[in-house]
Amino acid sequence: MTEPLGAPNDDAFLADWATHSAFGAVPGTNGVDRQAASPADGEQRKWFAELLESRGFTVHHDEIGNQFGLLELVPGAPYVLTGSHMDSQPTAGRFDGAYGVMASAYACFRAADALRADPAGARHNLAVVNWFNEEGSRFKPSMMGSSVFTGKLALETALATPDPRGTTVAEALGAIDELGTGPVFGAGTERRVASYAEIHVQQGRSMEEDGVTIGLVNATWAAHKFEFRVRGAQAHSGAALMADRKDALLGAARLVVAARELVDQFDEGQLHTACGELNVYPNSPVVVASEVELLLDLRSPSAEVIRAAHASLMDTVARVEREDRVTIEVIAEHAWDQNPYPEAGVELAREVAEGLGLSSARVMTVAGHDSTNMKDEVPTVMLFVPSVEGVSHNLDEYTRDADLLAGIAHLTGVVTRLAGGALTA
Repeated sequence: MTEPLGAPNDDAFLADWATHSAFGAVPGTNGVDRQAASPADGEQRKWFAELLESRGFTVHHDEIGNQFGLLELVPGAPYVLTGSHMDSQPTAGRFDGAYGVMASAYACFRAADALRADPAGARHNLAVVNWFNEEGSRFKPSMMGSSVFTGKLALETALATPDPRGTTVAEALGAIDELGTGPVFGAGTERRVASYAEIHVQQGRSMEEDGVTIGLVNATWAAHKFEFRVRGAQAHSGAALMADRKDALLGAARLVVAARELVDQFDEGQLHTACGELNVYPNSPVVVASEVELLLDLRSPSAEVIRAAHASLMDTVARVEREDRVTIEVIAEHAWDQNPYPEAGVELAREVAEGLGLSSARVMTVAGHDSTNMKDEVPTVMLFVPSVEGVSHNLDEYTRDADLLAGIAHLTGVVTRLAGGALTA
């Protein structure tokens, strides 16, 4: 009961995809700017709700702003949940996350049609989810909505989290009328999730280089993210003697360089590092900085490499404190180990790809996804489609229409089998 390639509503998907890509569009580019709970996010959520409702789904929001579209096929049965996120980085590609939500909607539309035609094949209901604040660009940490949903982050903590201008999550969600009053699944409701599926553009180039259409995600890289605060002392940038300075920006710069040099201590491809954000105070052209906050992350397929890189980074922290006479503290950190996805889900996805005649291969995910949280709670399938040249978090991000449509066909097959009881029988 798998939707064939070249399905009749492929054109409808591409038309809806084009419409959706206009929300938060950055003029003169192919990219978007629709950070979590921004006006553009609110607009796309309302449009998406109308799309779901037009196909018979009921739309609900939970207390952290996760948006759900529910379709009950088997009264009282658990739900197969599928989705991703629609929020973006400040300027980003239109595919990251949003494709996964739209593909999930269309996969559920198709699966529902097939299951209505053969009701005996349905054991579970269908649900689409648009997770809140997966990107973590406006509100930290990333994957906030799914972290609250799975109990890994306290709701109260998430709602009170401010953006750089001091607006809290609760205030921002309230402003776009996307803040629910209670849970949609779990305790206090009659609904529960039986299994979860997610599809995403790869955000890497290995699938395109290898000629693979469907990525069977079998594990996530390990990661360790830090938020550092470097403190020194303000001084006149011209008059202060060099020997007297306690330059917080100098100390922060040494950490940025050290993170990049860490990569060379390991075999090629075994460690990725980055510093994605710096906030300098007072950020004046004639003042030596007294305080800098920076975000720095380490990623590797090996937990041992992460541990060794962490130890080396902490040695650098101690040296910079001593040599530059600054203090450095870790004010927040977030880490996870290299972790496999359920083997049964990988095999199910492989079988569906084979049945459709789509090339597939196992691939690890370097980036975090909401499925990283969900796989610890329910049987989970994570899928990729190719990204041209691996460009991501960039206005030029691109995935070809043929791959978008192949991904929907494949996800339809996965969702239909999950709705029939696969992985939960």
